[in-house]
Amino acid sequence: MKRIYLFFGVLSAQLGFSQILVEKEVNTLIEAALNKDVEIFTNNLEKEKLQNEVRSVKAKYIPKVEANALYGYLNSEGSLDIPTIQLPITGAQLFAGSADFSTKGQAFHAGVTAKAILFSGGQIYNGTKALQSKADGTSYMMELRKDQVVRELLLDLDQLQMLNVAEALIQDSEKRLEKENERVEKAISQGLAIPYDRDKIKLATLELETRKQDVLNKKDLLALKIQQATGWSTEKVLKIQHNVDPILIFEDLNSNNRNELLALQSFDEAAEYAIKKEKGTFLPSIGAFGGYSYTSIFNSEIDIPLSNINRTANLKMNALTMNPTWMVGVAMKWELFSGFERKHKLETAQLNKKQIEAKRIDTEEKIVLQLEKTKKDYATSLKQLDIAKQREAIAKNNNEVASKQYRAGLISVTDRLSAENDIYKESLNKIETTIKQRQAAIDVYQASGSLLQYIKNN
Repeated sequence: MKRIYLFFGVLSAQLGFSQILVEKEVNTLIEAALNKDVEIFTNNLEKEKLQNEVRSVKAKYIPKVEANALYGYLNSEGSLDIPTIQLPITGAQLFAGSADFSTKGQAFHAGVTAKAILFSGGQIYNGTKALQSKADGTSYMMELRKDQVVRELLLDLDQLQMLNVAEALIQDSEKRLEKENERVEKAISQGLAIPYDRDKIKLATLELETRKQDVLNKKDLLALKIQQATGWSTEKVLKIQHNVDPILIFEDLNSNNRNELLALQSFDEAAEYAIKKEKGTFLPSIGAFGGYSYTSIFNSEIDIPLSNINRTANLKMNALTMNPTWMVGVAMKWELFSGFERKHKLETAQLNKKQIEAKRIDTEEKIVLQLEKTKKDYATSLKQLDIAKQREAIAKNNNEVASKQYRAGLISVTDRLSAENDIYKESLNKIETTIKQRQAAIDVYQASGSLLQYIKNN
């Protein structure tokens, strides 16, 4: 009894953490499937888009530099009415009444301006954090697709191995029936058996041939499916060495690391930052600016008729240049009232957070229930596997006994073939039950977290 306890103690120490052992070739196949999956590829592109959004918002802190240039030609006519001036000696009046004038000229302006945000009320900071948390949550949700690909590929490989076992069982049955057929042929020639026995064996052989062809067709289709999922050739897929031993779980797993929960936690953080961002819209924004410019007005003329002296004043300017013109300053913008738009956006952000919190609580409860269900299914599968092994052992023993009794003439050929059919059926049932047990164990791993983290090389 002490040796038994020691054995399980050593086993538990060696398997201190849960894992799914696969051959190195299978691990390489999993990587190929993950790299080829279109949905994973598009998900990665979506992640890049989200990261670009984060970088775009962060870039608002970087000063913006603008260069501008302007050239213009002006030609205008107008009316000028200024207070009349009376000369003291002559008594003549200047600028009496309204005087029409015309002007024309050319202008050029060029400059460089830099602007930077100093304070945005936390909108940029919180907006960046909200987008980053949203990107993290989306990444966690995208990991679910990886688990789906891995699970489906492992189950396909299990099915392929089951078909290999079925093919081997058929070959073993064919060999045994061939020996029985030789024995019957010899007995018929000696008058110890009748052709009916030979025909029954022939019928059983044909039935095996039908099963064999069905197995081969299923193998080809399954290999083609794996080929499309991984890019490996069907010939290479059919040569894969894949063990379908039962997957045993040696620790009590929990669902704390489920991607769905991690995603909802990130989305909840994003909603909190979104609320802070909307609150920041009630605060003023402060920015700094600086500029350098060159301005010139040239070839300018203005004609003003002087009606009192019947002459026209013709004023000309060759150039008026301002260079350099430096400007540095700080500006503030504060939107005091926006027609309740900011209030409504804030309320929407708060409602979004409540929705996420409700969904997170509901998901936590469902995940706990799912994990418990998978654990119970796993425990049931272990019992079913033990029963399947016992049934196979009984069928093998019955087949050996039936073979001896048939040679001794104690049972009919129908009973002998029935025992042969039982060994095939129970052996196939054992491998099918083993695969179901593996599927139940994989479901437990998937329900407790990311399936990929439990895949280990054998």
